[in-house]
Amino acid sequence: MLKMSTLFLRTLRDDPADAEVASHRLLVRAGYIRRIAAGIYSWLPLGVITLRNIENVVRQEMDQAGFQEVHFPALLPREAYEVTHRWEEYGPSLFRLQDRKGGDYLLGPTHEEMFTLMVKSEYSSYKDLPLSLYQIQTKYRDEARPRSGIIRGREFVMKDSYSFDIDDAGLDISYQNHRDAYISCFDRLGLRYNIVKAVSGAMGGSKSEEFLAPCPTGEDTYVLCPNCGYAANVEAMVTKVAAADSSAVPALEELDTPNTPTIDSLVAVMNEKFGGGYTAADTLKNIMLMADGRALAVLVPGDREVDLKRMQENLSGVHELRVFEEADFAKFPQLVKGYIGPQDVKKFGITLYADPRVAPGTAWISGANKKDRHARFVVNGRDFIPDTYIEAAEVRAGDSCPECATEIVIDRAIEIGHIFQLGRKYAEALNLTVLDQHGKSQVVTMGSYGIGVSRAVAAIAEQTSDEIGLNWPAEIAPAKVHIVATGKDDLPFDTALQLGLDLEAVGISVMLDDRRDASAGVKFKDAELIGNPIIVVVGKALADGNVEVRVRKSADKSEVALSQAVSAIASLLK
Repeated sequence: MLKMSTLFLRTLRDDPADAEVASHRLLVRAGYIRRIAAGIYSWLPLGVITLRNIENVVRQEMDQAGFQEVHFPALLPREAYEVTHRWEEYGPSLFRLQDRKGGDYLLGPTHEEMFTLMVKSEYSSYKDLPLSLYQIQTKYRDEARPRSGIIRGREFVMKDSYSFDIDDAGLDISYQNHRDAYISCFDRLGLRYNIVKAVSGAMGGSKSEEFLAPCPTGEDTYVLCPNCGYAANVEAMVTKVAAADSSAVPALEELDTPNTPTIDSLVAVMNEKFGGGYTAADTLKNIMLMADGRALAVLVPGDREVDLKRMQENLSGVHELRVFEEADFAKFPQLVKGYIGPQDVKKFGITLYADPRVAPGTAWISGANKKDRHARFVVNGRDFIPDTYIEAAEVRAGDSCPECATEIVIDRAIEIGHIFQLGRKYAEALNLTVLDQHGKSQVVTMGSYGIGVSRAVAAIAEQTSDEIGLNWPAEIAPAKVHIVATGKDDLPFDTALQLGLDLEAVGISVMLDDRRDASAGVKFKDAELIGNPIIVVVGKALADGNVEVRVRKSADKSEVALSQAVSAIASLLK
């Protein structure tokens, strides 16, 4: 029993100064977590219990699905990550350190290499497969901008699992088994979520889906089609634009457009000097970017912005993507800021990318690569040819669904799970092979599956909290029942303690506010802030042989005979 008279707990009445989202604000105020440094938090007793309850749900569902638990250290040697090139590819996100002998180590951001090597050391035959292993472990990533409390930290708890199969058909089955287990897990945790298409990013692999918990303050943006049900992270949103017939488009024409370095100023001059009806959508933006020190240009319609996160997710192996700075322009004196066009960019040794909206045959107004000059009738495929197409432009509500052309809607969410079909990337790099039924060596096919365990604490808090505090589902709350003893006499306190013991005797966890020096008002506010699902008040109603039972979620309250309290509470929890 958690007795508040001795519980290591201090609730706060004021919001922490650095809190940006409800989960951060309430978890700190209710005494679940405390900030140690940017993106690093300690867990107090209530937080530990809640985190462990979520871990238990995840572990039970993984075990139920037939997956087996292992555990790796967080401190890992460099060698395996060098073989897969991730020692370099992770860039500044990786925590690197040396031991006293100068050996290189890292704090594990993810454990593909370790799982692969573990299976390689133990198994060698197709008869050993399929196999799925998982762990619940602390991970470390040096986030550039840790924020939103435990939603995006530099240290976090994650469940990561990996499947090992002899072929792609087996991977499909393992992937579906994990998908089903995730659905069961998040349903038990009481989370609202959508399963959306995603890009694999630095993880590699082919098929990829995210489990997103809708939340107005979430960091992930995703699209939904109200007609066909298509759902995708914006990074994975596919743009479908048909090629245009440019046979009747006049030849490229250079125009005098003084003082027009912006889209708005260009549109104004075009309408004033060259006939009306022009909009930003008729113009072409040529955005200059640096990708890990390599110059590239990307074309998007003038009425759209470049979504750097979206573009980077679709650029294989790029760790840092940023807009050109003055020092970058100095290296390319041929580029005329504000008047850059795609006609000559490739001559300067710059890779030219184009968003799919800049389809073959489409004609545009673009820079002429001369100061105060633009060109119109600039046709893709005639006047310039992109090196490759990439999803780079911002996605907007009202864009067309790629599957049924209905206007999509956009929502925000917290990513709580991600599943990948990794394929053979890590198995090939680390030579994980088994002998098949013909005695021939085969590279093992892998899948990767993650759940943000500590992030789930925040996601549930975001979805279930209200203006007065946290509001946990019964399965993960620190206690299912919060008993508040009020008054000055011994009777309410003695009765509350006995009621707590009776509840625990039938398997119902209890938090007992047995503090003598706290007022009833303070106790009620703490109970609402802490967020256990049932609040029982033992006080004035005791004179009639009753206790007051409150449901935290609905705020419903009723008086129940003390003799019937245990059965009534058990029924409510069911």
